[in-house]
Formats: sequence, structure tokens, C-alpha cells
Amino acid sequence: MKAMILAAGLGTRLRPLTNGRPKALVEVAGRTLLDLTLARLRTFGIFEVIINTHHHAEMIADYLHAHRNFGMSIALSPEPILLDTGGGLKNAASFFLDSTPGPAAFLVHNVDILSTIDITQMLRQHTATGALATLAVQPRATSRRLLFDSASQLCGRQISGETHLVRFAADPQSQAFSGIHFLSTRIFQKLTEQGPFPIIDAYLRLAAEGENILAFQAREAYWRDLGRPENIDQAAHDIATGRYPAP
Repeated sequence: MKAMILAAGLGTRLRPLTNGRPKALVEVAGRTLLDLTLARLRTFGIFEVIINTHHHAEMIADYLHAHRNFGMSIALSPEPILLDTGGGLKNAASFFLDSTPGPAAFLVHNVDILSTIDITQMLRQHTATGALATLAVQPRATSRRLLFDSASQLCGRQISGETHLVRFAADPQSQAFSGIHFLSTRIFQKLTEQGPFPIIDAYLRLAAEGENILAFQAREAYWRDLGRPENIDQAAHDIATGRYPAP
């Protein structure tokens, strides 16, 4: 199993912590976000990883070298200009397509989240349904929510309370995306967008075209966004108290 860690962003919400380092190397309870994410992937048997880089990219390369890649096979996908989540994924396509035969599915995981979402169970659902993409979601508060129909198919989104449907749904349910998704390698045949683009925009386009973009419900899982300094402090408390069992 292969995975991509999205870590190229400027980390503007984390300033001043990211003034002199990438957000992947911001520390929580004495460990970097990248260390915590890699450790999480290892617990699920994922040892082949690609990481996209941009902001202070050389620091991530040096950090991984100093830690001997944490015993994993790690490649870097440098981005001279930021390609956003979709463009960054497309830029790393060869990492997932070069294997012969290649795996049918791979994981994409944001570097700035902590969660106990069951990746093994999520992969089982993704494989069983034959989905093009499976998105981990939760019913939590956020200004940006995705909409799913009664069959858990992506059908639109809400931004600041405004609803935008891309396919008909009688009673769409809104969910918050958790920054963890499984994708079929078939996705690379479908990403016609060029340059920088958000992967959610591509998912919505593909859903409108009838592709199978599904929700994975992770209602009971711990999840925390680490995109703001105050969230870093709260995550450190969660680790110290055992609310998040850091691997």
C-alpha cells in the first residue's frame, strides 16, 4: 500500500510557527506533524510514501535524511509553485503508476491533522464498493461541508450555508471532510484539470459526471485540525491526557 502526505502548503494559519519552517515540522508534544503522520501510517502497514513539498522544502528533505526516513521508503514531490491538493496529487502520479502491477488503491492524508479514523476499515469499504474515491467524513461544525445522497454518493457542497448541488439528491446530508481519502489509481485518467487546483473541485466535477465518489462515515473517531497555533496546544493536551493515543 502506498500513500501521499500533503505537506506543501505555506501554513499561513500557523504563523508565526511557520515563519522559519514548513508546517510539517511544527511540533506537537515534542514531535513534528510529519513524524506523527508517518507513525500513524506505519501502524496500518503503510511504508511507501510520497510527500509533496514547497515551503522550506529543503528542511523536510534534511529532516527525513537525519531520521533515516523513519525506516520507510519515502519519496519527495517538489513543487516550484504551489499546485494545491489536486495539482499536487496529479504531479505525483508516476509514484503510484510506476509499479507493475500497481496497487488498485492508495491513501492521501493531510499532514496537519490528527485522527483515529480506521484506515483499514476505510480501505475495506473502498475496495468493496469499487469507488473512484472514498472520503472520510464526520458530522462536525465547519463553514465548508460536502453533501451526500442516501447512497453516500457525493452530490454537492455547502459553503457558508449556501448549497451547491452537482447531481440530484432528494435529501442530501452535509458532512465535514476530514482530509483523509482513498483513491483508485484510475483517478489519474480522470483528472483533466491543469496546473493548481483543489481535489474537492475535481471530485465534484467527477460526481456530476456520474463517477462513484463515496463517503466513509467516521462519526466516533477522534479528529483534530492542526492548522492553527491554538489547535497545536489542544492537540498536545490530547496526547498528554491519552485522548489521542499517539503511535
